[in-house]
This record gives sequence, C-alpha cells and structure tokens, in this order.
Amino acid sequence: MNKVVLFLSILLMGIYSCTGDNSPKSLFNGENTDQWETQGNVAVENGIITVNNGAALVLKKGNYSDFILKVKARTVGNGKGFIAFHTDNAADGYRVALNNDLESAEWWTKTGSLLSVRNLAKSTVKTDEWFDMDIQVEGKAITISVNGNPVVEYIEPTAPYRTAEHSSKLLSSGKFAIQSSEGTIEIESIEVTPLKTNPDIAQQQLLAIDETTDHIIKLHQDNFPVLDYHVHLKGITAYEAAKQSRKYGINYALAPNCGIGFPITNDEEVIEYIKEMEGQPFIQAMQGEGREWPQTFSAEVREKFDYVFTDALTFTDTKGRRTRLWIPEEVYIENEQEYMDLIVQKIVDVMQEPMDVYVNPNFLPDVMNDRYDEFWTEERMDKVIKALVETDKVLEINNRYEIPNKAFILKAKEAGLKFTFGTNNGDGDFGKLEYCIRMKEECGITAEDMYKPNMTI
Repeated sequence: MNKVVLFLSILLMGIYSCTGDNSPKSLFNGENTDQWETQGNVAVENGIITVNNGAALVLKKGNYSDFILKVKARTVGNGKGFIAFHTDNAADGYRVALNNDLESAEWWTKTGSLLSVRNLAKSTVKTDEWFDMDIQVEGKAITISVNGNPVVEYIEPTAPYRTAEHSSKLLSSGKFAIQSSEGTIEIESIEVTPLKTNPDIAQQQLLAIDETTDHIIKLHQDNFPVLDYHVHLKGITAYEAAKQSRKYGINYALAPNCGIGFPITNDEEVIEYIKEMEGQPFIQAMQGEGREWPQTFSAEVREKFDYVFTDALTFTDTKGRRTRLWIPEEVYIENEQEYMDLIVQKIVDVMQEPMDVYVNPNFLPDVMNDRYDEFWTEERMDKVIKALVETDKVLEINNRYEIPNKAFILKAKEAGLKFTFGTNNGDGDFGKLEYCIRMKEECGITAEDMYKPNMTI
C-alpha cells in the first residue's frame, strides 16, 4: 500500500467504522446555551449564538478524544476567533481559526488554520458568509474541512516540536470551547460524533513529518507566514499541489505565466483562469513575461490577481538582440563588466513596470554565475536597491536559484524592503524553501518584513 492510500485510509477509517453507539449529538438546541459555560457577551436570538469581543463558550460536560465536530458559523465584519478542542477552557488545547478578515494583521491565520501548527494564508470563505467546518480527530490524525473541502491534514508525530508558548497544543482529550478574539462570531449549529475506531497509531506516525528536523513547523510555531509566493503548475495539477501543501504545511501562491507565447496570452484567458480557480485554497499571483506584458494585459485584469510579479531575465541588448538570460544561446557577451552594467540597468528599468514583486532577483547567466559575488559589487547592489525603494517594489528570495546573495538581502532589509519567499519550480518538486529559511535566519527577517498579498477573498 502506498503512502497516499494509507494516509487516506487512516483519515477515513472512523467514518466507515462508527456504530450506532457513536451517534451524533447536538451541542446547541437553537434556544439557549445551557450546555455551555459562557464568559462575556454571549447571546442567543433567532436560533443563532452570537459571541462578541473576547467572549467565550466552554462545554460543561464531556471528555472527547477522537471525534468529528461539525460547526456551522460565520464571522461578521472583522470578527475573528477560534474553536478549541482537547481543552478545559479556552486557553489551552489545539485551536482552529475563524478568521476571514482581509485586513487582519496576522493575515496568515485564516479560517481552518490549526493555529501554530498549520496556519493558512488563504480563506476559502468570505466574512458574513455562512460556512460548515468539520474538525476530525482520530488517533494522531487531525483533519479540518471547510464546506466539505479539506484544508488541513496533520498527523502529530512521536516527538512534536512545540515552543513553550504552544506547549499545550498536543493531542489528549477534553472539552470544546469557542471564543471571539475580536468582533463578532455567529454560530447556527454545533454537533459532535464520538469515534471509537482504535486506529493504528504506529501506522499513522509512519506518515508523520519528523518535527525534530523540520523547519516548517518552527515557522508556524514562531507565528511566521509560511507561504511559497512563486509556484507554477508544472508537472503537477492543482489537486496534487493542494495535497502537497497540506502535507508539508506550506501555503502556495499559484502563478500562471502570462505573456506572448506563454500559456495565458490575453485578458479573456486571464478571466477564464481566475474563474477556474474560484474556491481553490491558493493565493493567486500573475507572472508577467517578456517586456510586452504590461501592454498585453489591461490594468483591470491584472488587478484580479492578489499580486503581480516579473523578473528582468528577458530584454533587448544594445544591438537589438532578444536576450533570455537563462538560455546560453541568447546571451551575447563581448565585455563582461559592460554586460554586467547592462544587466543592472535592465533590472532598474523593469522597476517601472506595474508589478508588485521583483523575482528571480539579480540572476546571472551561467557563464558569469560562478563569480556572482564578484560581479555584484556594492555600487551595483545599491543601484538596484535604490530603484526598488523608489518604486515601492518587493524583493523575492528565490529558493530555486538561491538568489540574491546574503549581502544583497541584508542591504535590502536595512533599506526597509519587504520580502517574499519563492520556489519558481520547474516541475512538481517544490522543495521546502530551504534557502529562503536559511536567509531568514541569517539575515534576521521577521514576519513584519514579509509582503502581505492584496487578497480579495
């Protein structure tokens, strides 16, 4: 049995093994909160529980270990909060986010996040919109679904990595709690089904990620946005990318290549693509290709993406020859230092284009790349950073090419630039942002240094 089949069978085992003894139980009768201890401003009206501004509900009776919890809820305006399980209060246990606020400072903790363990940068539902959330715990497996679509699939390993702040985020047993941390949350129904399927925990943990060596869980525990801002559907489908995202705990921003001779070539194809991606758990980015892309796509259509990025790898050289720096046959070098100055000027020119993020930054052709630090002098770095600052652009730290170098990143941080981490994958193997995370640690990049996409949902 392969790992994918084994994983699915483990997660679904309880659904097909439950007996009549494990029947669903309503935790809200539509009239009152008698089954709950209430703290703060909690009200029931017209069959709806309203939880306001720091108020909380804590279940009075019950000790649940394995279960399926079904909640129908909505956030109102900028309202946000969480559902806790395996808790005796709202202060400990695992928490699942209720947050559809696009202006939230912690924009990477959207609805369905298993907070501090699998934070989600994209919500698939809108504020003021009713949604169904299912939280299933079975053995060491936690599955969270929103409107029937899985958004988190996590298996707690033998040795979970937890900071002191999050030491209570461990599977055990306990009650449920619901809290509003800000604004209003409304709840229409709450139902729990106990599970008694005795899953094979040893088998489950064969599929768990070893958190003693995993850098991704450390980012989540440190409340750092875990987003690969530069992913292409190359050698992988959207369905497979979503599964991989849930497996690794890395959010993905999908970016179609848009330009003459690329998969998307006009406004109509952009609109069709955006429609196909509705409801998907991905942030949507646009990669502008070539130097013609600003004229090829209208501003109205470009703004349908959460952000736009481009690089400076394509240009026309001083003799009118089309150059693509990653193709050796299209790189025409007569004097290396003069050619390096040309590359720098082309990067500066690209900053005038209507994009948000400069990607594949400071890329050099193969014939020069072995002397990267030599060519990227202080003067040249300063010229590019000045252009980035003056045009309010964001700098990508690129995992595929391991660029730019540390010296440039440190200068960029000192200048106040924002950053993205990007894979720019050539196939279905995205990796896990290894170079980006190393630069984060070596350069002291914080959550506040990361770029917030202009998300519309």
